[in-house]
Amino acid sequence: MPRRTKKKVLESPPEAAPEPLLRWFFKRNGYVRVLNEQRKQELGDKYRKGWEVRLVAQNETELELIRDALEETGFKLSKSFPKHIRIIQPVYGKAAVEWFSMAGIEPANDL
Repeated sequence: MPRRTKKKVLESPPEAAPEPLLRWFFKRNGYVRVLNEQRKQELGDKYRKGWEVRLVAQNETELELIRDALEETGFKLSKSFPKHIRIIQPVYGKAAVEWFSMAGIEPANDL
């Protein structure tokens, strides 16, 4: 008989104003990508990585919540993309990284 594994039950996002909602998604499983100045100088235009926050949605409903909250908070919307079974909503720019960092929370991952 095949072994059954318990599926991880994720807490539902809070019904809140846009800023606390974004912080909640970021704390749950968001992550940051930052520019490495030394590699940028060494590689020049070949180094393509920049400042980026990635918010992870479990489904289309969560993605819609994230996108609405980003828009209401004044962030420029970028194209979301699938990654495995989840959907990633990137937020580009140093200001975005600083805004999420100033929220005083640590992301789930930091690349």
